[in-house]
Amino acid sequence: MLQTYREVIGLSGALLPLISFLGRLPTAIIQMGSVLMVTRTSGSLAIGGMVACALALGQVAMGPFVGRLADRHGQRRVVLVLALVNAMAISTFTASALLGAATPLLVVLGALAGASVPGIGPLARARVVALARRGRADDRLADAVMSLESTMDEVSFVLGPAAVGLAAVVGHPAYAMLLAALLVAVCGTGFALHPTALTLVPTPAEGRHKGRQEQPRARAAEEHARARGAARRMPRQVYVVRVGLVLLGVLLGGCGAGITALTEELGRPDQAGLVYAAMGVMSAIVGLSMAALPGRICLLLRWRVATAAAALLSLPLVWTDSLAGLYLVVTVFGAIFAPNLISGFGLTERAVPRERLAEGMTFASSAFVGGQAVTLAVAGRLAESYGPAAAFAVGSAAAALAFVVALAARPGGGGEQDRDATSGWREAPTTVVSSAGSLETPRP
Repeated sequence: MLQTYREVIGLSGALLPLISFLGRLPTAIIQMGSVLMVTRTSGSLAIGGMVACALALGQVAMGPFVGRLADRHGQRRVVLVLALVNAMAISTFTASALLGAATPLLVVLGALAGASVPGIGPLARARVVALARRGRADDRLADAVMSLESTMDEVSFVLGPAAVGLAAVVGHPAYAMLLAALLVAVCGTGFALHPTALTLVPTPAEGRHKGRQEQPRARAAEEHARARGAARRMPRQVYVVRVGLVLLGVLLGGCGAGITALTEELGRPDQAGLVYAAMGVMSAIVGLSMAALPGRICLLLRWRVATAAAALLSLPLVWTDSLAGLYLVVTVFGAIFAPNLISGFGLTERAVPRERLAEGMTFASSAFVGGQAVTLAVAGRLAESYGPAAAFAVGSAAAALAFVVALAARPGGGGEQDRDATSGWREAPTTVVSSAGSLETPRP
């Protein structure tokens, strides 16, 4: 397993994982930071929740569009612009909250801060997987990429809220928001300028060089264009996996609302963050361990087992009524999140056309975040009216539906061979990165 992760890091050098990890921390910080900051400045938890929801929905709505832009124009230009725009949006949002701006303005600024997120997490997945596939790596190495990236996501969503909580204790949640703006500006720029950003570049559009070669017959050209258009369309299984990721987000959102409600009911609201951390740490540990699974266990089987485990292990949460029991159940339950995310992103990578890989990854990430954001609001109201068990039940029901979706999924389509045959990408000839992170000239 350790050797596998050495190979993964060797694809890009050690600097890229560090930059991409720090670059995705702001996404975790601003989600919770917006709630605490606006709640403190406005004195209303409802307003804080409304603004945070607008921020999450902005990210969900624009995530796939960011991926599409990266596919068409390359990651370097897109991330470089968005990193600077996002830093300014977060700073303006923070200053407006501190100055007591009206709620509608805060909602708009929160949505802008979410919409301008550069999507470093899913774009890093797409970039490193492209490096692995360019080197004709097997599926084992691509799966290990997903494991490492999902683990970094999990750790970021533990450290992000922790940074917000620490800032709230020592001073003000706005400190964490300003830290997020600084991180996205510096690390987002570093991620954009890293040599691996030029790993794949879009090929010129068809028809630009018509005068250089004889045109095929009209009918043959029409059939060829139709075949390429069909190959570029997202296969059915991509949408099936997205539904599963939405349901996984619903599960996490229901659990988050239930944990918050139960700790408040027990008179220990300060423990909610620690419970989240316990769940995230367990998920990260299991995520790293996924690289040790033998290659004969296919992704579809892994997804089915992971969704079945989520449905079963979420049931005890409904009857948990003590803090000790909550820690125990949530720690065990946390083991299911990374396998679900890793298999979901892995199935997406296998199925999407190569020229739409970044879009596929950002869309998958948006599906998960969107399910979580909407459910947090709905399940929170259920928890207020009917208790924490109602919120946990929503999550458990979503896990059962995800298992049904995984059973209905069928393998096929979107293999690497298919992507190569229909790819609108070409390898950039000057950006091979050695395991030490230095540039090398590619051999013929």
